[in-house]
Amino acid sequence: MPQGHGFEWPPGTILEKGLLVAWSTRQLAELAGTTTKTVRHYHEIGLLDEPERAPNGYKRYGVSHLVRLLRIRRLTDLGVALADVPSVESGDEKARQILRDLDAELAADIERRQRMRRELTAVMENRAALDMPPDFRTLADDLPETQRSLLLAYSSILTPVAMAAIREQLSRPRGDLEAEFAALDEDAPDEVRQRLAERMAPDVRQQHRDHPGLADLEFSSHRDTAVAKSVVVHALVEFYNRAHLDVLQRVHTILVEDDTAEGEDDAAQQ
Repeated sequence: MPQGHGFEWPPGTILEKGLLVAWSTRQLAELAGTTTKTVRHYHEIGLLDEPERAPNGYKRYGVSHLVRLLRIRRLTDLGVALADVPSVESGDEKARQILRDLDAELAADIERRQRMRRELTAVMENRAALDMPPDFRTLADDLPETQRSLLLAYSSILTPVAMAAIREQLSRPRGDLEAEFAALDEDAPDEVRQRLAERMAPDVRQQHRDHPGLADLEFSSHRDTAVAKSVVVHALVEFYNRAHLDVLQRVHTILVEDDTAEGEDDAAQQ
């Protein structure tokens, strides 16, 4: 008794019972787990040969069409573009390169999705991490909301190197001076603002020495300088009150005056 892949068929059964019949487009699509629209599309682009037609004009598909359609589906399920299917089927060096490129794309996509999951986990564990650039999420608890918002805005303009420098600064222990600035009331008197500016100036000067690039927006930004400046100005005005902005302006004035005085002293000594 003939056997094939575990199935036993009595001689003549297939023909006698009329089981050897052709499939319609709909039946072929169902067998392959796809749609009639997809089958017709494959015909149009030349991936699947047109079958013979019955006297009534209907297409008559056979097992060769089913195998071909399943092969195409397998390749597309793996991410192979329809235009690359014939090349991949050839098995030559071009086929191997297409598959290597696809594998590299999938690896990059996996890494991206894993990073997304890590960031989602951070947000689920600490809602404040939503307001922070990804590399800063471990600092979320230690920063006030205003500073978190500023960092998120700055991440749209600053280079990775500049953001890394800011992260390094923020990772250091923060003293009373930063807390005092953050708590500064909008109606703080002039003498309070000036005293705070004078106390902040040396720290800002040291930050510029440690990371000179941060003092030059044209150098530290990957955006057009005018656009980068607009982001900084808008962010400062949005997230700081008038007293904060006044203190920052006073710090800038102090640094400029110190630089000018230092330059004059150097010139006098020459």
